[in-house]
Amino acid sequence: MELLGDNWNKTMLNLIISTIPIILLIWMMTKKNALPSHIALPLTALLIGFIQLFYFGADTTHLLANIIAGSLSAITPISIIAGAILLNRTISITGAETIIRHWLESISRNQVAQLMIIGWAFAFMIEGASGFGTPAAIAAPILVGLGFPALRVAMLALVMNSVPVSFGAVGTPTWFGFAGLGLDEAALLNIGQYSAILHTVAAFVIPVIALSFVVDWHAIKRNFVFIQLSILACTIPYVLFAQWNYEFPALVGGAIGLAISTVLARYNVGMEKRIESDNQQTVAVSFGQVFKAMSPTLLLIVILIVTRIQQLGIKALLTDGTPLLSVQLGGLGEFSLSHALIIKFADILGTNAAWSYKTLYVPALIPFLLVVFVSIFIFSMSRSQVKQVFSETGSRIKIPFIALVGALIMVKFMMMGGDHSPIMTTGRAFSELTGTNWQFFASYLGALGAFFSGSATVSNLTFGGIQQSIALNVGLPEHLILALQSVGGAMGNMVCINNIIAVSTILGIANQEGYIIKRTVLPMLLYGAIVGVVSLAL
Repeated sequence: MELLGDNWNKTMLNLIISTIPIILLIWMMTKKNALPSHIALPLTALLIGFIQLFYFGADTTHLLANIIAGSLSAITPISIIAGAILLNRTISITGAETIIRHWLESISRNQVAQLMIIGWAFAFMIEGASGFGTPAAIAAPILVGLGFPALRVAMLALVMNSVPVSFGAVGTPTWFGFAGLGLDEAALLNIGQYSAILHTVAAFVIPVIALSFVVDWHAIKRNFVFIQLSILACTIPYVLFAQWNYEFPALVGGAIGLAISTVLARYNVGMEKRIESDNQQTVAVSFGQVFKAMSPTLLLIVILIVTRIQQLGIKALLTDGTPLLSVQLGGLGEFSLSHALIIKFADILGTNAAWSYKTLYVPALIPFLLVVFVSIFIFSMSRSQVKQVFSETGSRIKIPFIALVGALIMVKFMMMGGDHSPIMTTGRAFSELTGTNWQFFASYLGALGAFFSGSATVSNLTFGGIQQSIALNVGLPEHLILALQSVGGAMGNMVCINNIIAVSTILGIANQEGYIIKRTVLPMLLYGAIVGVVSLAL
């Protein structure tokens, strides 16, 4: 009994020590005079480093190796952010944004309709094609261009982009996120089926809450039928498709939902009565003007779809890991380059720390930069316009890069120690405290993983094994618990530091990360409660 008591005390002490930095981070970013993320995140990383060194007994070589790996890891999100800003500034400077705004206004001037078409259905489809935070990068600037406040749009984009995420990037969080669990195709399909049902039930509520960040409840009430029809237009094909495939539900659901939502908005179905006043005359734009203005976005979507669908073969070319060259850097590690220009830095400082960058697959060069270069010719941009696009992008990404470096070093430190790492300690403590009631909390562990890592896929990779073990140990349905993990990783996008920094940077919002977290954490908590209750029925 004494030994059990000592183990319990040790577990609780480990849990307290592991969670103190995160509690401190949340406090620093949400207190009245909040610290900006580029200060709070590096400070938190420093604190966790000291804890790893002096409490968990990590050696300095491992710490330094993870600092290097974490710093290099920031290249992936910052390159995507830079690509998104480049495209956004190109569309804005060339006047294409104005044409798109006039076209959307010709479909409907109703703000709720515009938010549902772009923020919900369009983003739903983009998530299905790409992931990597691309939906917010594309959809949010369009909404700001329509006149919606940037900060409110940022929160809406984060909350809206949750339902499709389990099937984002052509199902990557499902088929790759659970790849290490020894599951067969039937098991993965079953997890996808459960995930789609859980998401769909939550979708009746979550987009409505997202809308409340931008428009008042009276507007939501007057357009409630349209909102629900737009939601169902995406989720019905989404959940039906998930019954036999776990790669395309979000892509297909989003495409169908976008088409239906646009038609419903044009004919004012389920919305408050349209009132046209003399000073609200729609500016006429021709099909040719609209097509030209939309051509960068359309090209972007086509490239994303073509490069993400495995069956087309292009994805295999862009992710070909066959070594092209390899260089030993002595005690620093091993540098290698593949045929698909995948850069790898392995065995950093002689440890298992590593970093890689899929140059052609991360949506920075392809499609963002590629589409920007094509757009220069489409819009016959002048040298000064091109210079303005690149200079504005460069000035925007400096401070977010510091924040992302801090965030990713923090993540690396939290994962140091394998099964005894702070993040694993936190996960196990949650499960031990809840026992057979774990299904009500499983999604929150997934959200915790996304909060740290910035990715539903990484959350599934990190916590999938724990969730599987808990399910087997306490007698809960394994596939359902893994589905709750997948849903949790998706809903964690709402509060994920990386995503918040990304969308804020793209929209030009400064030092509001803490405020955004305070607002988006509430729908995330509600999301988890909804899927926990629904899991009882499943």
